[in-house]
Amino acid sequence: MRATEHPTFESEASKLIYEYVERHGTAKRNVLLDIAPVSSDEFGTELDRLKSRGYLEEDGGTLQLALDVGAIEEHQTDVGVVTIRPGRQQDFEGLVDAIRDVTSEKTYVIAESIAEQLLYEETVTRHNRVASRVFFVATVEGEVVGWTHLDLPQVEKVRETAQQTVGVTDDFRDSGIGSLLLQRGLDWAEANGFRKVYNSIPMTNDRALEFLGDHGWETEAIRREHYTIDGEFVDEVMMAYRF
Repeated sequence: MRATEHPTFESEASKLIYEYVERHGTAKRNVLLDIAPVSSDEFGTELDRLKSRGYLEEDGGTLQLALDVGAIEEHQTDVGVVTIRPGRQQDFEGLVDAIRDVTSEKTYVIAESIAEQLLYEETVTRHNRVASRVFFVATVEGEVVGWTHLDLPQVEKVRETAQQTVGVTDDFRDSGIGSLLLQRGLDWAEANGFRKVYNSIPMTNDRALEFLGDHGWETEAIRREHYTIDGEFVDEVMMAYRF
């Protein structure tokens, strides 16, 4: 299933099973059997239908969303081989740690809110009729060292725009990983029909503003005194990249 596709269901049981997995990130088969209002035979039929339609995938009795968001890439960088791939539920703790590392300077407010949202929901990928969220992560020797995230609204009037964030942990900055992640997200958005991605940065985050500007992003607007950081009012720079 593509992240831009609206999930539809042929029965209430299928909808219930999908929504449970979507909310929790993963779910054991026996747990789903307990919550589905159908017999075990009917449950098997409903689950097979969800898997055949590409909505869910199963590994050893554990179900998760089967979103098709691209392949695994490997890049040679100054810090060695960097793997960039779609984020998955198993990345949850490493992803939260990476975002917290990047936001420790309190100059990336949007990313701070994403970390809090992840902790509240306890799931990496979301895909429902209201909104979708996908992550790509950068790993070095299995450790999550960076991410790019796309927040994809499902409301028709704004479905062609997406919010994109990107960050790399302190030990791996200035190695080209941020550029690789940013481009991976942009390539995915363009391939899936988006016409614009956007991000909002505090005016005090010179590094992020320069980084996005160097990669073709433009300032769309400035909201005066939008943030309060360390007791001071700070403007928000609203930036965007158009395809």
